[in-house]
Amino acid sequence: MKRMIVIASGKGGVGKTTTAINLGTAMKHFGKDVLIIDANMSTPNVGIHLNSPEVPINLNHVLQGKAQPEEAVYSHESGIKIIPSSLSVKELKKLKFEKLKEFKNDFKNLAEYVILDCSAGLGKEAMSAMEIADEVVLVSNPEMPAITDALKTIKVAQGLKKPITGVIMTRVKKNKYELPPETVKDMLEVPVLGMIPEDDLFQDSLRRKNPLVHLYPKSKPARAYKEIAARLMDIDYNSDKDRETLMDKIRNLIGGK
Repeated sequence: MKRMIVIASGKGGVGKTTTAINLGTAMKHFGKDVLIIDANMSTPNVGIHLNSPEVPINLNHVLQGKAQPEEAVYSHESGIKIIPSSLSVKELKKLKFEKLKEFKNDFKNLAEYVILDCSAGLGKEAMSAMEIADEVVLVSNPEMPAITDALKTIKVAQGLKKPITGVIMTRVKKNKYELPPETVKDMLEVPVLGMIPEDDLFQDSLRRKNPLVHLYPKSKPARAYKEIAARLMDIDYNSDKDRETLMDKIRNLIGGK
């Protein structure tokens, strides 16, 4: 069954785009056909992350009726497909975010799993993306302000009658100042799908315009994303058998220079 998953957050800067890209790449690792749509049209970042900041046809053209959805699809070397949004402020002024819902079936015909990188916050743009979701996955950090904003997002999604699959905690450092998973689960009343550790490899991934899961498939963050993807798709995955060897770490150090 095809699924449309919206990746949402109550605030910006929590790692939502990074999660959308790496979760999609993790699903691709398991052989799934994945499309990532940059539905954060006011501040799009998917194209920047994946070396497609400016493309001939983008999501804006589709919503304006100037192109068909399949014309805006681009393939990345990691195997995932993407539909970027325009960086132009002029293009943004022409958009009607609510038109996104008119293309739900078209998008679902393009891949088995469609992931929408939603805009942060609770504005019209974010709600337009959540309205077409089959399910919503939240991204937050293990700190009180981010969790409070995530709770507001849950309430909005529930108001739209959209199921909340769970929350992914990013930038986890496992220090005494962070909220533990049990506390997050109790506060949000949704499952904690996984904990993504803070890692400098994310910066290298952005520099190289390639998902971390693709560049460093055996790293701790990559295995964490693969665990989440496997859980979402009900696939068996043993991360202990996918650990980095000493030679893997050496290759990463050399390859990341």
